[in-house]
Amino acid sequence: MRWAAAAVGLFLAGLATQLLGGPGWSCWALYLACYAAGGWEPGLAGLKALREKTLDVDLLMVVAAVGAAAIGQVMDGALLIVIFATSGALEALATARTEDAVRGLLDLAPDTATRLAPDGAEEIVEVADLDIGDLVLVRPGERIAADGEVVAGAGEVDQATITGEPLPVDKTVGDEVFAGTLNGTGSLRVRVGRRAEDSVVARIATLVEQAGRTKAKTQLFIEKVEQRYSIGMVAATIAVFVIPLSLGDALQDALLRAMTFMIVASPCAVVLATMPPLLAAIANAGRHGVLVKSAVVMEQLGTTNRVAFDKTGTLTRGTPELAEVRVLPGTRFTETELLRLAAAVEHPSEHPLAAAIVRAARAREVELPTADEFTARPGRGVSALVEDHFIQVGSPAALLTGAGTAPAAAAVDALQRRGHTAVVVLCEHRPVGVLAITDQVRPEAAPAVAAVTRLTGSAPVLLTGDNQDTAARLADRVGITDVRAGLLPDDKVTAVRELESSGERVTVVGDGINDAPALAAAHAGIAMGGAGSDLTLQTADAVVVRDDLSTIPAVISLSRRARRVVVANLVIAFTFIAVLVAWDLIGTLPLPLGVAGHEGSTILVGLNGLRLLRKAAWRRAAGTSRRP
Repeated sequence: MRWAAAAVGLFLAGLATQLLGGPGWSCWALYLACYAAGGWEPGLAGLKALREKTLDVDLLMVVAAVGAAAIGQVMDGALLIVIFATSGALEALATARTEDAVRGLLDLAPDTATRLAPDGAEEIVEVADLDIGDLVLVRPGERIAADGEVVAGAGEVDQATITGEPLPVDKTVGDEVFAGTLNGTGSLRVRVGRRAEDSVVARIATLVEQAGRTKAKTQLFIEKVEQRYSIGMVAATIAVFVIPLSLGDALQDALLRAMTFMIVASPCAVVLATMPPLLAAIANAGRHGVLVKSAVVMEQLGTTNRVAFDKTGTLTRGTPELAEVRVLPGTRFTETELLRLAAAVEHPSEHPLAAAIVRAARAREVELPTADEFTARPGRGVSALVEDHFIQVGSPAALLTGAGTAPAAAAVDALQRRGHTAVVVLCEHRPVGVLAITDQVRPEAAPAVAAVTRLTGSAPVLLTGDNQDTAARLADRVGITDVRAGLLPDDKVTAVRELESSGERVTVVGDGINDAPALAAAHAGIAMGGAGSDLTLQTADAVVVRDDLSTIPAVISLSRRARRVVVANLVIAFTFIAVLVAWDLIGTLPLPLGVAGHEGSTILVGLNGLRLLRKAAWRRAAGTSRRP
């Protein structure tokens, strides 16, 4: 990054000196310093590749830049150096930051655990030293040290990092827990089921690394063409020099013809045919809240023919909210009174469901009375005395026992069938109401899904760790028919690979750590930036900074337009090259005219690509994505 920044700075200084009419020697000195700063590393890498009988396109660009300087076009060569140095530096930076994020992921699991000896004694041990079958104690507020099974105790575990579920899950004896997840209230005794290196969180890191290494080989289409073009150009340049020389041409004439050929045949215009449209599209998307990390990604997004969405935090906001207050028949409370009592009891609690209930009460400007003798029971709920009433709020499975609970059970069942989480309210041990909690669907989710379907020609797929019923109801609301629920992170990767093995080019949209492996394995990965984890943001190829799903079809549409501009530019560039090369080989192309034609084509394709910087380009892309 430092060398690339130095090259850019020296180039701008040289350009400013040239435009201001400075001494020629100072312009040359600055441009040549730019050559050295930005060209030594790709040049050295190219020479190493040459020893392995591979012609690296970066080496060819350095040679072309040197050739341009040799005939007085030092500024053009410096521009090539800057383009390639900056591209390589950005790629190296993205790789390094992803590696840092993977290391941070492994920090989710604690380094030590409290192991219980057969006699009940506690000892602090390294997580790496835990064996399958060991018993560990997890206190409230601690992260679980290893994958395993609960053998004693009860608690509410936040396992969003693994499954993506928006709410903590009640864990009791016999339930599975995962390393790195956070225990809320209640103590758990967990029997270790996997060693640290085999845990789900460790597998996430491994999957991200493996997928990253695979995608690192991805190239722009034009870079693949350049591999063959470069070899042909070098061979042709040598032939243009050697053949006339062997037939009796003067050395200076043969060298001038070969140098002219090298300049007019060099892929400068071809490179600029590709990069400016893609970089302009990246800049335009960035102004509208989508950070696309490279030109390769911008090119790939346009080839997407299937989109896979995560549920929680992607199609939904990932924050629970009160959806409905249902008063049971035969009770004397109104909806407002019921919410007032429930919120008063929940106010001292730190549970996310409690926070949703209290927020709803405050939004309705309900004044909360004081709750006395507050008690929280892990996996069951909370209770307190409110205005001389004993109020309980909690899980239907724990509170709806005994006679007289049938109406409440029916209300709970009806709400759960609609995809809500039901919370029961009891007054003096008698059910009086049911509260429905939901994860709010983003208002733009359904239009975005419809737009993606129109653009790609195929219906999106929903990949989620949530349960099948909740996922199916959410999918029905936003218009998705292909639902795959109950997936762990490696299951999502498997689903993506199955889709791609059938010829699909899948773009995955997600936000949580559990989505990172799928984003890394997909053709392209897009992260929701508002709630995205560090690992997800680093792993993703693009980030929706403003958390607006409608920008996803828009950026795909913009990518497709950029690809069309690239194709048009390549036609222009290769036409100019063909005409100038033919002129040089068949007749005598004056060097100044060859340089003018070469630079003219370069400027023409550059300006054509920069049209995508205009606001109208984004509006057109967004309008295309919304068109019925």
